[in-house]
Amino acid sequence: NLVVCKTFVRSDMPDNEGHQKGMIRDQTTYTSFGEVSVQSPRVRYQEDVIEADYRYESTAVRVDKEGGETVWAEPREQWYRFRTVRRVSRLGLMQVGWGGNNGSTLTAALLAKREGLTWETRAGVESAELKGTLTQAATVRLGFDSNGCDVFVPLRSLLPMVNPDHIVLGGWDISFANLADAMDRAKVLEPDLRSKLRKKMQELVPLPAAFDPDYIAKNQLPRADNIIPGDKAAQLEQLRKDLREFKTNNNLDLVVVIWTGNSEKYSEEISGVNNTAEALLDSIRANHTQVSPSTLYAVASILEGCPYVNGSPQNTFVPGCIDLAEKHDVFIAGDDFKSGQTKLKSVLVDYLVSCGVKVKTMVTYNHLGNNDMYQLTDEVMWKPKSASKSRVIEDIVDSNGILYKPGERPDHVVVVKYVSFLGDSKRDVSEYVSEGFINSHYTTIMHNECLDSILCAPLMLDLAILIELFSRMSFTRNDMDHFEPMHPILSALSFFMKLPRTPPGEPIVNSLSRQRACIENLLKACIGLAPEN
Repeated sequence: NLVVCKTFVRSDMPDNEGHQKGMIRDQTTYTSFGEVSVQSPRVRYQEDVIEADYRYESTAVRVDKEGGETVWAEPREQWYRFRTVRRVSRLGLMQVGWGGNNGSTLTAALLAKREGLTWETRAGVESAELKGTLTQAATVRLGFDSNGCDVFVPLRSLLPMVNPDHIVLGGWDISFANLADAMDRAKVLEPDLRSKLRKKMQELVPLPAAFDPDYIAKNQLPRADNIIPGDKAAQLEQLRKDLREFKTNNNLDLVVVIWTGNSEKYSEEISGVNNTAEALLDSIRANHTQVSPSTLYAVASILEGCPYVNGSPQNTFVPGCIDLAEKHDVFIAGDDFKSGQTKLKSVLVDYLVSCGVKVKTMVTYNHLGNNDMYQLTDEVMWKPKSASKSRVIEDIVDSNGILYKPGERPDHVVVVKYVSFLGDSKRDVSEYVSEGFINSHYTTIMHNECLDSILCAPLMLDLAILIELFSRMSFTRNDMDHFEPMHPILSALSFFMKLPRTPPGEPIVNSLSRQRACIENLLKACIGLAPEN
């Protein structure tokens, strides 16, 4: 039987599509891809450097509790002069744990982009676009044009930055597997892409790694077939030699070292062992048990003038290591990459608290099956990761004394499970229960699915590029008679870290919007432009 269906349209129903089309306004925001050049007597583009005079406005606050609490606010201003060298460095990136999921994914992505590769997927043909990076895929608002339109520009157009195609890659790993085998083992990338990259990736073999079996889970021991022999002093010297040879052989100006290996257990911080630079170096010579492999890498990097990033939650930067970095004026940044659930957590809690909503409970659950998670099945190795995931909202909560009493925190539970079948595919479910108007409850539940290494790889690229940029920056103030580099502890990179490292006396900021504004405003200041706030 043939059934004929007719559609009847009521004449009194509104034409929603037509109505929406009528509401469409002319575009008032757009992105311009030209190189930014500032026209101002306060900004000077010289052959070798860019110099900018910048007025930094801030507010000093004094709380007077005598005779009732009074808050005194005093606007202040300070003149800075920023100097940025225009010539970008020939940059090398050495990764600790190069043969892991993060290292092999980043290497494959940069090779695919450099070679202009495309590959087949179930959804169609894909190419190596570096989405997810701040330096390659994010824009910033520059100002208004003559028509009153907002003009945005790529963040990378504000100042000269390294082209990712020109970064030279290398690294260490406790596993001898070449990068092609490591890429196949990770199962992060599409088979067609892995096939096209295999020949080039096969040529890349990690250097032998520093190793101490007490700092990794027992389940990692079968992978450890690529180890530097000798005690910790011998391992330190070999790491330093590796850095020098990598820099010389590739004709590099700067080498950035990033720890992207598995989480270690905490080392004990002991006076006379690792509380000063001298004590730490003595402890390495004495082969002391409380010097971790990650600290060895950091010390080697600092002694060779190479910035070091700790992408895991362990306490690599013991006080003696920080002391060493400050004495040698070498950049360090950490701790623990902020990539997925934790980044979203800092955004959501910041949003709720800034709206006057009190977050009461936060229960986050995630599971995946990659090797980093396998390592965390060891309870000792889980402790640092648990701490880093749990402390990302403290300053946000403390910012609202109306909602929270001093020391009060939301009930925060973090659960992580290893599920072998899922590999690098991470699933998380988060539930937030808050109190709103007249203490009514407001519940938010989210589910996310992603590839863990696809989130981490762009952070590593951004960190290397921004550290190279910061290495070319210096500043002076009207109360100084010389230019100084940035402080060795790069708190400006807090955007990428769960537990941001800051110089002594500087507050920790976890709000993602404030962290991003820090990077954007710093780059704008270097070309004499006012901050967006």
